[in-house]
Amino acid sequence: MTSVEAKSTTDSELDAIFRPIFDRIAEGALAREIDRSLPYEEAGWLREAKFGALRVPVEFGGYGVTVRQLFRLLIELAAAESNLPQALRVHFSFVEDQLLAEPGPQRERWLRALAEGTLVGNAITEPGVGAADRYQTALTAKGDQLVLNGVKYYSTGSLYADHILVAADRDGERVSILVDADAEGVTQHDDWDGFGQRLTASGTTEFVDVPVAADRVLGPGYGGAGATYATSYLQLVQLAVLAGIARRAERDTRAWVAARTRVYSHSAGAIPREDPLVQQVIGRLSAAAFAAEASVLAVADVLDRALDNGAKNEEDLVAAELAATQAQISVIDLVLPATTQLFEVGGASVVSERLRLDRHWRNARTISVHNPVIQKAKAIGDHLLNGADLPFAWNAGERKPSA
Repeated sequence: MTSVEAKSTTDSELDAIFRPIFDRIAEGALAREIDRSLPYEEAGWLREAKFGALRVPVEFGGYGVTVRQLFRLLIELAAAESNLPQALRVHFSFVEDQLLAEPGPQRERWLRALAEGTLVGNAITEPGVGAADRYQTALTAKGDQLVLNGVKYYSTGSLYADHILVAADRDGERVSILVDADAEGVTQHDDWDGFGQRLTASGTTEFVDVPVAADRVLGPGYGGAGATYATSYLQLVQLAVLAGIARRAERDTRAWVAARTRVYSHSAGAIPREDPLVQQVIGRLSAAAFAAEASVLAVADVLDRALDNGAKNEEDLVAAELAATQAQISVIDLVLPATTQLFEVGGASVVSERLRLDRHWRNARTISVHNPVIQKAKAIGDHLLNGADLPFAWNAGERKPSA
């Protein structure tokens, strides 16, 4: 069985454990943004509380939660610090892969390691020519040993991780490899230069003759053909981040308005919080946060069903992919306008660097360009009108000209 069979930790128990940690993380979010200080300590708090083991069954030392419970907490974490759920995105899909694996010593070993706090980052996307044809990062034989060579970008979360899940080519086959983050030949760079989500550690990772044990070659790599749960799952983490950003934007804007006394001479209220126009902005922000969260949890329910069936039923997988793609379009359409309109509650002072309210729009805009929404909207239309297959795992890079 791949579903969680032991009793799941309840929502109230999870809240008692994690909300105090989320509150501590939120306290330093603005300072980290201003200083561009990577949240190593905060990631450590999550590690100590076994946040990464939320989906690990209780019998292996985890919390045994449902997909819905996981994504509810990811939204709350994103409201505290939007960079951290994105940094853990591939970690949670790695956990899911272990839950879906055939029972045996290796599965149990990894589940117990995850329950003890092990975190997994990723090195999938490649710069330049990329992997539209095949990965340039390659696993090859060197004498009697396998070695890994290549360069990756957008290695999100790997600076916080113990292991890095690497997508590579092995004689024309896509494979997944798990490499120790501190292995000889691994060099990581904090050179992500996006204007948002600045603390996700999404920089370059270099692999030079990194030794790879046979049991660290985990099977087919990302980007293979066929339906999979993974793309909808990974997309949903991004949408949980957007929902959390909307929630934090509403809270921060509401707090700023509530404490403010300056108004324009032609305002409709004596103070900003009594102005019905300002009230309307807060109301729209609140509605966007609510609807974004509801969309994420609705997709989580679809994923729960697909994963409970072992992620083998193609109809379930297509339903999850379609739901995640539809939610991607709707959540982005909710959150981006809301994080722009929040500036209407005040004059020039609302754009103060001290407040950094712009970070909510910058973070939301950055998340929203992952898996570009224009491509997803087209895929939905083609699927519904013409029965075209949805694009599951896909890659970025230069495509070879058609023959």
